[in-house]
This record gives sequence, C-alpha cells and structure tokens, in this order.
Amino acid sequence: MIGYILYYVLILPISWLPFKALYALSDVLYFLVYRVFKYRKNVVNTNLKRSFLTYSENKIQEIEEGFYHHLCDVVVEAFKGFSIAEKEAMERMQIMNPEVFDGFFDQGRSVVMVGGHYNNWELFALAIDARIKHQAVALYTNLQNKVMDQKVRSSRSKYGLRMLSIHQIREALAQNQDELTVTIFGSDQSPSKKQRAYWMNFLNQETAVQFGAEKFAKEYNMPVVYGVIHKVRRGFYEVHCQLITAQPNETPFGYITQMHTQLLEKAIIDKPQYWLWSHKRWKRTRGADDVLNEPISFDKALQH
Repeated sequence: MIGYILYYVLILPISWLPFKALYALSDVLYFLVYRVFKYRKNVVNTNLKRSFLTYSENKIQEIEEGFYHHLCDVVVEAFKGFSIAEKEAMERMQIMNPEVFDGFFDQGRSVVMVGGHYNNWELFALAIDARIKHQAVALYTNLQNKVMDQKVRSSRSKYGLRMLSIHQIREALAQNQDELTVTIFGSDQSPSKKQRAYWMNFLNQETAVQFGAEKFAKEYNMPVVYGVIHKVRRGFYEVHCQLITAQPNETPFGYITQMHTQLLEKAIIDKPQYWLWSHKRWKRTRGADDVLNEPISFDKALQH
C-alpha cells in the first residue's frame, strides 16, 4: 500500500511537471535537505575531508553545497524519468562516442561497461540502449518495497535497457549465446563482506573495491569500456567512453579494477560535486589478511 501511495500520489504527479518547475522544486528541496534536515551532512563532510586532505574549510563547504544542489537535481530528474518521452531523454543524455562499442559488435563480441554513481545514472539508464548496437543490460539489486521495485525496473527499462540480477545475466548469456550485449556495472559501491574485495588507495583512503566487473570480463573474455557522465548544464549530460582493454585475459590481476577506479577518481577530483558523497563508501576497513595492492601507473596503464 505504501508503495502505491508513494508512486501514484507523489512520484508520478511530480514527474509530469515541466523541467522549469522541477528545478524550482529542487531548489526548495536543497534548502530542506541541506539546511533544515541536514541529510547525512556528517557523512558527506567526513568523506570530503578525508578525500581532499589539503582543501580548506571554505573549499570543502563549496563542494558540499554543490553536491547537495546536484543531488536534489538528480532526485527530481529521476522522478521525471517515470514519464519522460524517449526523444527528450535522448536529447538530455548524449552518448558522445558509441563507436567505441561498434568494432566489437562487428567482431561478434559482447562488452562489459563499468562506471560509477557520478552525475545522473538514472537518465543514462533510459538513453543507453538506443545509442549502441549491442543490447544494453544493467545489473540490478531488488528494492525492498515490491511495488517500487517493479515501477523502478519498468521505468529504467522502458526504452530498451534490460534489467537483470547477476544470476539472471549468467542464465541469459547461457540461453542466448548469439545475442551481443553490453553489461553495465556500477563499481563504486562498498562491497559486502560476502563479496570479493580488491583493496587499493582511492581518494587518499584504503578502499575495498568491487571486483565483479573484472571477474566477469575475464570469465567471458569481454572487452572492458569505462563510461563517465559529464554535466553540460542543468538537466543535460554527455557520456564519454574509453576502452580499458580489448583482451581482459591478457591483463594482470587487478589491472581492470585499478583502471576503472583510477578513471573514476580522476573525474571526481576534477568535478567532485557530482559524485555520491552521501554514500557510506568507507564503512568497511581492511583486515590483517587483506592485501593492499600496489598502484598501477595511470599513464602507463592507458597505453596498454
């Protein structure tokens, strides 16, 4: 019942508003979330200070305010995603170099695409499938509320994206061996204790990084492409893709994981306000048996 009320009384009516009204709502939401309720402000502030050790208090506050403005924009843009027309979604989320995937499609190879929660990943979900020749597939974790789970999956997949769990993707690959896919991993969330973690330095902190994208790419011998979303202006984004490796099984252990993590780190350092700082990214600490991997030279790696 709560899911139905939330969707039909709040989310759907808001999604029908024009963008001008949505951004006015976002400005109000910013005041409430940041100034009044101070949503996860301690988490955001701590994450920023630990990531940018040399930044002044004023600089940290500037990034913090920018983050909350952007977060509220992403929230209202996500609401809009429930009713946005396909043409408008494509105009607002441009895939700038889809040709990165084309050669692999012509070779009959599926691809792994990896990125992070940087800028607007919800709008990306709506636009990606129509822009590439492969079938776009995103790995998905079910929401607790079954109604909202169904509505979110339906919204994200309405313009071609296929939403699957990690178990479903393996089954789909086995059953449809002739279908060429781009399987999308969001790899900047903290892995659970059950998940295999690759430990490395990320934003000046020892960080457990999800190893799933590298493991999957090597298991199926899929090229790996990193994708980053850049904000052009309010409500408009561009996705830039970069090949990490065409031959994953020829790369040393950890190479793929370090490369996509370093590329994300570079984007965050450049425009830090666009990353999801409210996430408790560093809640997991390294144990005595966990190896902190030596960094791979970024410039050298890009020549691989």
